[in-house]
Amino acid sequence: MNESEKIKVGISIGDPHGVGIEIILKIFEDKRIFDFFTPIVYANTKLLLNQKNQLKSNCGLFTVRPNQKPNPNKLNVIDVWKHDHQVVYGQVSEAAGKLAVASLEAATKALINKEVSVLVTAPIHKQAIQSEKFNFPGHTDYLASKLGGESLMFMITDTLRVALVSDHIPVKEVSNTLTPERLQHKINLLEKSLKQDFAISRPKIAVLGINPHTGDNGVIGEEDDTIIRPVIANNIEKGRLVYGPYAADSFFGSESYLQFDAVLAIYHDQGLIPFKTLSFGNGVNFTAGLTHVRTSPDHGTAFEIAGKGVANTDSFKEALFKAKSIFFNRKALFTNAS
Repeated sequence: MNESEKIKVGISIGDPHGVGIEIILKIFEDKRIFDFFTPIVYANTKLLLNQKNQLKSNCGLFTVRPNQKPNPNKLNVIDVWKHDHQVVYGQVSEAAGKLAVASLEAATKALINKEVSVLVTAPIHKQAIQSEKFNFPGHTDYLASKLGGESLMFMITDTLRVALVSDHIPVKEVSNTLTPERLQHKINLLEKSLKQDFAISRPKIAVLGINPHTGDNGVIGEEDDTIIRPVIANNIEKGRLVYGPYAADSFFGSESYLQFDAVLAIYHDQGLIPFKTLSFGNGVNFTAGLTHVRTSPDHGTAFEIAGKGVANTDSFKEALFKAKSIFFNRKALFTNAS
């Protein structure tokens, strides 16, 4: 098996009131992409047809019936629900949230059952998806509960990779959750991902500090001195290329990140603000550490432009190709090991 081969990619639609379906339809209007993927969307044919007609898309759809093979040259749809849904673009809706969850659950099940090789998820609305049955803050936590392994939120481009020690938690809880054990665990997950998913044999990792100016010798907080520096020193002693802590305010502007294979940020906005500033529209959210490959675009539902036909497809397209690349890197590692 090699990277020139086509793979089946499972796609969840995200919130149907956002830009997810529009972007999916736009991407698969280009017939060249079928040289690389056989796409399978888990949703409802009528829902996609309605948006296809409204957006005047010429994307070819094919409804996959039970025990039927997907069409290698069309956007395949597996009907997860039967009922109609009236789309109201840009509106937060419990009904739309339920459809987003149903799509995600079906696509994840297909991934587990090896009916698809990778999973690419369109953006969900974190409020709309909440229910008694689904109380996860987002994709990452849900997938971690369903797939083997331990998740690491990892934002990637060709020149910048940023992983997070903590992701979707309030800022006031960040310092309380930072322990030497947790930091080391995330370093381990990051190093493993760089090796198996990106074929980097000896990764070089930068760790950001948690406090301004990395604490200024304890004047602005002690966590950098009491937690982060000892963990880094222990890694260096063991021969691993882990450095820091670096002051986050100057690290990206000075382009210091170009000297490393990846950056480990301590909390969500510390990593994602510079990442999205430098790469917005081309970045990919990759859930590293799991036994299966899942990626998504680096943007949200974009309710403000939903239904207008102006959504940018670049990040979602990158998510498709990054998922494929990671899938084959893992295949090559497994083949060489055996």
